[in-house]
Amino acid sequence: MFGEIDGTGFDVYDARFAAMFASHIHVERLWSGARWCEGPAWFAAGRYLVWSDIPNDRMMRWDETDGSVSVFRQPSNFANGNTVDRQGRLVTCEHRTRRVTRTEHDGSVTVLADSYGGRRLNSPNDVVVRSDGSIWFSDPFYGIVTDYEGGVQEVEQDGCHVYRIDPSSGRVDRVLDDFVQPNGLAFSPDERTFYVSDTGVTHIPGGPAHIRKFSLGDDARPSGGMVFATCTAGIHDGFRVDRTGNIWASAFDGVHCFASNGDLIGKIRIPEIVGNVTFGGPAKNRLFICATTSIYSVYLFTNGAAMG
Repeated sequence: MFGEIDGTGFDVYDARFAAMFASHIHVERLWSGARWCEGPAWFAAGRYLVWSDIPNDRMMRWDETDGSVSVFRQPSNFANGNTVDRQGRLVTCEHRTRRVTRTEHDGSVTVLADSYGGRRLNSPNDVVVRSDGSIWFSDPFYGIVTDYEGGVQEVEQDGCHVYRIDPSSGRVDRVLDDFVQPNGLAFSPDERTFYVSDTGVTHIPGGPAHIRKFSLGDDARPSGGMVFATCTAGIHDGFRVDRTGNIWASAFDGVHCFASNGDLIGKIRIPEIVGNVTFGGPAKNRLFICATTSIYSVYLFTNGAAMG
């Protein structure tokens, strides 16, 4: 399954993008066989990747040491987004149970958030961990409006918002409340900027299909919210940031790379709709790509800003 794959490649729009790979580097398909791949998370200590196959209600695991793929967890409560916290533990968004959980080192599962204001969350979608240990997650309603990626359930919140879990008290705070469908999220390398995508166009014709940019002060409260980039091919579902501040965002035609000033500087073409990405490998210079049915990867001349 290794080797150059038809429909893959690099579209260079700017010299800044051309500088991030060599002419002989190509995209590899590591595995195929899912219904919808999402939420990749890299575990450095074990040299493996975990991701969600949402409609099949399972999480999968790819081992870098031998290329093997196995079921990591099934059922997974229709898990979607995943990340790794600063202690190397898996943090997961679950659609069916409408919660954010943490898998401890002994395999037990701790519920971190399942409600706000006395009402159940919608269906937590994507999640990131800041260096202070706080956990930030998006909560659109995708997992409770059909049975395909969760189960039809009543919407209890007054909208779809972004939340923060306090690392000391465990308190859940709503930090952003002006989105249609908040989805992917990430911090800049210095954690002074917070990016969140809005994929509201999936349910509202002409709705948002963009990434917004917020400033974070010393109190970690987001402010601003200007549109950073608008997707030209579907939606920017999930994304990650590299060490120099470039944003690598999923799209319907592959992965779009934006410089920190918002310029679209290049694309990695993938022959399937891309749902999410993450950096991994020993040097964090390997981009893992969750596309519709498959997992792809490509080595780059840059490194992820954070693990998971």
